Amino acid sequence: MVDRGLSEMWTHFEALYARRGRPSIAPERLLRALLLQALYSIRSERQLIEQLKYNFLYRWFVGLNSSDEVWDVTVFTKNRERLMAGEVSQRLLEAVIRQAGEHDLLSEDYFTVDGTLIQAWASRKSFVPKEKPPEKGSGSGGKKLLRDTHESKSDPEARLFKKSAAGEARPSYLGHVLMENRSGLVLAALATQSSTSAEREAALAMLDQMGRSPGRVNEQTRAITLGADKLYQEKEFIAGLRQRKVVPHVAEYEPNPHWPNWLTESERQDPGYAISQRKRKLIEKVFGWAKLDSILRQVKVRGVKKVNWLFQLLATAINLVRLAKLIPAV
Repeated sequence: MVDRGLSEMWTHFEALYARRGRPSIAPERLLRALLLQALYSIRSERQLIEQLKYNFLYRWFVGLNSSDEVWDVTVFTKNRERLMAGEVSQRLLEAVIRQAGEHDLLSEDYFTVDGTLIQAWASRKSFVPKEKPPEKGSGSGGKKLLRDTHESKSDPEARLFKKSAAGEARPSYLGHVLMENRSGLVLAALATQSSTSAEREAALAMLDQMGRSPGRVNEQTRAITLGADKLYQEKEFIAGLRQRKVVPHVAEYEPNPHWPNWLTESERQDPGYAISQRKRKLIEKVFGWAKLDSILRQVKVRGVKKVNWLFQLLATAINLVRLAKLIPAV
């Protein structure tokens, strides 16, 4: 599956090869090595290079012969930074999804969205007052928030955030996943800065990426459903789904004047609503694999662009693990 996905991307790789100076690491080999790091929970590039020196299965997967010299870790890291400048992880994710579609493993009508906290490579102690804080805050009514007045010296784009009232605010990003409900495969992945509205904004952005933007939806477009938890029970978000011809299967709050629900009675009584609420729990397997068994517990890259690139590569690795079990059974 990786061979085929990379072969479809060769024209994009041509632009990544260095034209001058020392020969660079081939992007295909570099990407294979990064996939190994995700699949086998190798915590650092230094450990990855060390294992490539003696693990012949790793060498075979990357494309190195037994006599080939393994790259220096500094060279590897610099080449990885160059690879992150492109949309390589997104293209590989799309290539793997196309293979799943050829085996009729994807649902075309039923989807789930959710987000998870990604701990940044920074500590709470690294947050210091900004030298030039903005005059107007980013909160409601122009109120200044902590992110307006303080930033991390280690990772300025990370924000102190917590998803639950009982948790501790940590320097973090948010990772968002759009999953199809038939096989539990990730169709879209996106990492953003942490905020209370980021999950809903990212969900709409991923739907637009799938071609469900209001400008592209017309009367002939077939409606789809989207399952989500109570965090997505918000008026503007529900309205945004309807504009995209997406039926909201969003979990509802208990009757409470402070937390209103925005589903119509027909949406609430939709026969597929209960099924979507059961299926949406499959998305926790994605987050569990990435955070407990892989390298997402605390990312070792800084900046939202790099975190997003890594998150999409992890989504590809998750799909590969899932497809390796599903395709032989088809």
